[in-house]
Amino acid sequence: MKDYKPTSIRNVGIYAHGGAGKTTLSEGLLYEAKAIDRMGKVSEGNTTMDYDPEEIQRQVSISCSVAPLEWRDTRINLIDTPGYFDFEGDVVASLRAVDFGVVVVCAASGVEVGTEKVWAHLNKANLPRAIFVNKMDRENASFDKTLNQLKETFGNSIIPLMLPIGSENSFKGYVDVLNMKAFIRDGGKMVEAAIPPDMAAAVDSAREGLIEAIAGTSEELMEKYFGGEELSADELRAGLKMAVLNSEVIPVLAGAAQQCIGTEALLNFLVDYAPSPADRGQVKGVNPSNNEVLVREPKESAPFSAFVFKTIADPFVGRLSIFRVLSGTVSSDTSAYNPNKDTVEKLGQLYLIKGKKQIAVDKLIAGDIGAVSKLVATSTSDTLCDINNRIKYHPIEFPEPSLELAIEPKSKGDEEKINSGLARLTEEDPTFVVERNNETGQTIIKGMGELHIEVIAKKLMNKFGVDCVLTQPKIPYRETIKGKAHVEGKHKKQTGGHGQYGHVWIDFEPTTEGDFIFEEQIFGGSVPKQYIPAVEKGLRECIKEGVLAGYPVVNMKAILVDGSYHPVDSSEMSFKIAASLAFKKGMEQANPVLLEPIMHVEVQVPEEYMGEIIGDLNRRRGRILGMEPKDGYQLVIAEVPQAEMYKYGADLRSFTQARGSFKMWFERYEEVPAHIAEKIIEESKKEKEEDK
Repeated sequence: MKDYKPTSIRNVGIYAHGGAGKTTLSEGLLYEAKAIDRMGKVSEGNTTMDYDPEEIQRQVSISCSVAPLEWRDTRINLIDTPGYFDFEGDVVASLRAVDFGVVVVCAASGVEVGTEKVWAHLNKANLPRAIFVNKMDRENASFDKTLNQLKETFGNSIIPLMLPIGSENSFKGYVDVLNMKAFIRDGGKMVEAAIPPDMAAAVDSAREGLIEAIAGTSEELMEKYFGGEELSADELRAGLKMAVLNSEVIPVLAGAAQQCIGTEALLNFLVDYAPSPADRGQVKGVNPSNNEVLVREPKESAPFSAFVFKTIADPFVGRLSIFRVLSGTVSSDTSAYNPNKDTVEKLGQLYLIKGKKQIAVDKLIAGDIGAVSKLVATSTSDTLCDINNRIKYHPIEFPEPSLELAIEPKSKGDEEKINSGLARLTEEDPTFVVERNNETGQTIIKGMGELHIEVIAKKLMNKFGVDCVLTQPKIPYRETIKGKAHVEGKHKKQTGGHGQYGHVWIDFEPTTEGDFIFEEQIFGGSVPKQYIPAVEKGLRECIKEGVLAGYPVVNMKAILVDGSYHPVDSSEMSFKIAASLAFKKGMEQANPVLLEPIMHVEVQVPEEYMGEIIGDLNRRRGRILGMEPKDGYQLVIAEVPQAEMYKYGADLRSFTQARGSFKMWFERYEEVPAHIAEKIIEESKKEKEEDK
């Protein structure tokens, strides 16, 4: 590929609800631009962008893919993103690499939940965009209905730039409203044709609406337009480019990507109206040493800086870091500073990425998207920059995982392999989290949903050769006492030679001052001082397992008040055993209860789902603490037992058609209701019997 200036680069993300045809559109654009020799199909598993075995098998995108193409002396870097909510992290990551979004909408399905979600992401990232109404050749396709839906959902800045000629089986082309030209599919290419007479009125009306929308974005053009003067073609083009950049006009194009109808028009639109890195202007970061705000211009002459937005972990090739150059120029076999890890990285061969292929290049300039392999410390969200001109860009704010499962290898002896595989997969996907719960002994994995976790499990098998078992995580219950007890612990054993003797009286009572507090109130040396630490040690070992179900004991105070000893037979071990006997009696007599973790839960949902959400949280033994409006949604704040929140993410998605989201974190422990505690204790006893 030849060299391009920042003004001749377009970085474009393709976004949509799953199934709207993003990957097919990306394939059509690559084929139209002759970047690929043949048009692949998702159903046949041979597209450029969906190359992962899981993507091919499931026929859905599970991660964002990059591919460059050349069109009219412009390099367009396409990023095809996943449409399914479980892989939302890659959508969020891609927003840091692009300057423009193309939102794909199915002409038959119209605006879907995923359309609304990607729109919200584009708004948050302040990215200009266009809409491509795809699948105009599909049964029940309706451009007018879809356009009205778009306007109702996203506002009147939605303006058609083209009108389709026909629909469903009769769909064959489109009218370019701005330039008043028609194009129809003839054989293998689009040819110019006369505007169908029956469309003349609709085309005139659409053109008038487009001109009015463009004029409305500039005082100068507005005066001219409302003064009755005709706007020139150059004025309209310049006005539209500025209106698109500022998101004052969101153009709508139409086509059928599988037939490559509309792909040429979209490529021309991207060259003419999508902003270049230069159009988007300077980027902000901070000085890593003092957090002072710094800016970088997207120019070749500026100091080098880049942002890593994607990492691919391959067991054979190693780690591949995909980044966007935000300023300056970087060459192969040079060094760069990583302020996130405070280390200098040696950059080897640089590449352009085209699906799964890597195209070696000597250098990358401001605006380019490229990759480098085998960086030692660098991960997703890290900055790379000139060693002498340091800057750090803010990290990607990934969505929180919503599903937790316990994982273990199916075969004993595969622990090392599974741990290594999981570590590599967390490098690749920041929305996938692995934690070790030392209390339950389980490895916990967290993901965005069931499909996400399922794909992770398959990758472990396919990439790292380890099969796994997924189960519901154990709840870390606790035990405590509600009453007081004054108990004796006496250990006396006579054998040949020295015997064993330890004798204590201990008061047990609840406390709020800590998990376990030990005091001694011994008078007259009834328990010699050298044995008191052994009593405490014996008790501290005992609180690891309570008497009800074997869970750790908390909020207990033990006071050693009396005892006795034998001058020959007493020992530290004897007093430890005596303390453990007292502990068991003390817990049994002091009204032991089971405690469960209570989570603070914040659920953000549209107003219309409030009743169902509150009812569901109540069914989960939750307490509603409050409700408040937030970002056009309602925020429900509640406290819910952790045991009731298993798979809540999937249920919430089902209740709200994926429009809801939630966060939760540990708040405190509370007593488990008696009828539920009985079941937990019974289950715990069964487990222990099975383990014997």
